[in-house]
Amino acid sequence: MGTRTPTHQGPDPRDQSVDPGPGQGTRSGPQTSAGPTLNIGPILVQTIFHFFPDLNAWIDEIDDPRSPSLVVYHKRFLVWVALGMFLCKLGSRRQLDFQFNSDGPAVLPNLNRLAGTAQESRPVNQTLEYFLKPVGSAPFARLRRQMVQRLIRMKVLDDARLQGRFVLLIDGSGYLVFGSRHCDHCLTQQHGETTLYMHQVLEAKLLGPAGTVISIATEFIDNRDAPVGTSQEQIKQDCELKALRRLLVGLRKEFPQLRLCLNGDGLYACGEGFQAAADHTCDYIYVFKPGRLPALWQEFQTLLGLCPDQRVERITPQGVRQVYRWVNDLHYTDSVGREWIFNAILCTETKADGAESEWAWVTSLKVDRATVEAVATQGGRERWREENEGFNTQKNSGLNLEHAYSHTCWAAYYLLLQIAHLLLQLVEKGNLLRRLAQDQGKRAALELFGALKNMAQRLLESLRYLAWPEEAFDREAAGKIQIRLDSS
Repeated sequence: MGTRTPTHQGPDPRDQSVDPGPGQGTRSGPQTSAGPTLNIGPILVQTIFHFFPDLNAWIDEIDDPRSPSLVVYHKRFLVWVALGMFLCKLGSRRQLDFQFNSDGPAVLPNLNRLAGTAQESRPVNQTLEYFLKPVGSAPFARLRRQMVQRLIRMKVLDDARLQGRFVLLIDGSGYLVFGSRHCDHCLTQQHGETTLYMHQVLEAKLLGPAGTVISIATEFIDNRDAPVGTSQEQIKQDCELKALRRLLVGLRKEFPQLRLCLNGDGLYACGEGFQAAADHTCDYIYVFKPGRLPALWQEFQTLLGLCPDQRVERITPQGVRQVYRWVNDLHYTDSVGREWIFNAILCTETKADGAESEWAWVTSLKVDRATVEAVATQGGRERWREENEGFNTQKNSGLNLEHAYSHTCWAAYYLLLQIAHLLLQLVEKGNLLRRLAQDQGKRAALELFGALKNMAQRLLESLRYLAWPEEAFDREAAGKIQIRLDSS
């Protein structure tokens, strides 16, 4: 998990705003023909209600601790405002006061249709904070669970199963960095005379078709399990492995029957990583590195030479030569004397220009001539999507994961971001968006927008200036639409 030098001492001061008043928001200026004339809002709505027709009913289940006599904004409306902030990639909470203000005449009616409400005005960003602080993060973890369960029941993710199991990408990442202590549980890191105070997170994402990664479980990493006085590397290893156990305990309570294969980096290729998988009825594919298990790596290299027939070679359409070799029933005794038996795979790749790459994994999955390529390519080599399609996209595409949207209820904002990212992936990879691109003379959505952040800008323009037609909100009609996830 990486860290970075803090650029703020808490929530972005831009988020500490006041109501700019009706019509006082920053105007976007004249709109180009590629903006408001390209109405992608209905695609978002149809996608949401196709996959999640009961989403508003699930939001209604959130306990609202506010005094009814003081409530101005319905909780459904406020949740959709929060999701809209991430769907349109506004980058900070303060931008709600400008981008969702009255100079966007369609914002209020479109949000009311989404939420099924009849609000007569828009809240300032601080209203969202006042709502989320007492509500907390647990209701949004439950909302995410309901959404993932719906996708599983619809078999939306089934094409990405490996040997009948869902591949669960596990990775940790830096989340928030502060220059002063944020809470009693902050992780700390020393840089010369400067101390950084951090919150990190262990995230589990289901690998879906078309390169989708769907957040299913989150465990925040803090100092409650970190030994005092240890180095940062030790803190990372101790906390991330312990967080894995906490994550799997919660995951199994919510999805007790789900067949899972954990996919993690070399940190988990140890006795604790194997035991955590066994205790929670999971298979695993972990990165195998010589520096992590040096004696076992040497044994693996020796046994490869004794198994010359355990080899599969293929040439890809791009002219890349791939060689898969494996050893079955590799034995390992961990530091506390537990015995483990698993399979190990080595994949080497040679490109047309002679450049070579090598990967290796240990796994509890079946490995033979018929399965080795799938385990390596659909399992082991897909681990990069957790960092790239997951954390990297959430940090750099406008979702602004590392921004402190709140100093008090940051966990709720984190989970709302994960829900919004789930929705965005269904839109981005769905064939409805590709059909729109083809109507515009383009082959694919990325060719139409140039970048995902540009698509969010078009969505914002659509929300602000274009009325989303009533037929787009017809849940029964949305349920009959065929939406397929498309990697192109």
